[in-house]
Amino acid sequence: MGSKPRKKPTTAPVAYMLRTCSADGTSYGGFTWPESGPVEAPDWDPSPQCGHGLHGLLWGEGDGRLIDWSEDARWLVVEIDPRTAVDLCGKIKVPRAVVVYCGDRLGATADICERGAAGAVVGGTATAGYRGTATAGDGGTATAGYRGTAKAGDRGTATAGDGGTATAGYYGTATAGYYGTATAGDRGTATAGYHGTATAGYYGTATAGDRGTATAGDRGTATAGDGGTATAGDGGTATAGDRGTATAGTRGELHIRWHDGTRYRLAVGYVGEGIEAGVAYRCDDRGNLVKRELTDGI
Repeated sequence: MGSKPRKKPTTAPVAYMLRTCSADGTSYGGFTWPESGPVEAPDWDPSPQCGHGLHGLLWGEGDGRLIDWSEDARWLVVEIDPRTAVDLCGKIKVPRAVVVYCGDRLGATADICERGAAGAVVGGTATAGYRGTATAGDGGTATAGYRGTAKAGDRGTATAGDGGTATAGYYGTATAGYYGTATAGDRGTATAGYHGTATAGYYGTATAGDRGTATAGDRGTATAGDGGTATAGDGGTATAGDRGTATAGTRGELHIRWHDGTRYRLAVGYVGEGIEAGVAYRCDDRGNLVKRELTDGI
């Protein structure tokens, strides 16, 4: 595993595709991939339909759902002639190829990047420095520095520095620094720093810093810092800091921190028991939950 056969000099156009197979080298349909060397489709058909060819993600970009995410899966980097590639929307197929790398996910994604892949490589890791932008494909990890932007695909992790924006897809985790914005997909977790905004999808958890805004989907949990706004969906919990505003869906609950002049206290409300779903509430000077009027500000 992790082998890199020596390439022969060639003047033909060269590109690379990324793909996976099971631990024994077999793929869908029972075809067996070698760990290295040339391979050819025995039933090649150039029509733009799935099957009858060797399939993969051109330069590692495409539909991450087609990848085998099992821990023991083999990740292959395959050299191809791009002139023979047939586009299948999210993947390609070719009649013949050469396996130039066989190993694990990190090794394969690093290898195809070394060979020239510059886009959102599925399963890859992208890192950008100061004011940079990092984009990783499905299942990947993207990290950007100060004021950067980091985007990762489904099941990915995106982290951006101060002032940055981090966006992660389905199952993803997004974390943004000071002044940042973090958005995570369904069942994801989004965390934004001071003044940040965090949004998480269905089943997600969103946490924003002081004066931030946190929004979580149905049955999610949203937590915002002092002066923040927290919104949680059906069955969720919304927690807002001092002077904050919280909104919860049906069967949800609200937690708003307030100061009585001596110490901080927590006001708790349950939808259907004195408070309404989908309505923004704040605390008055006595810790009572009251509807926020348009003149209340934030």
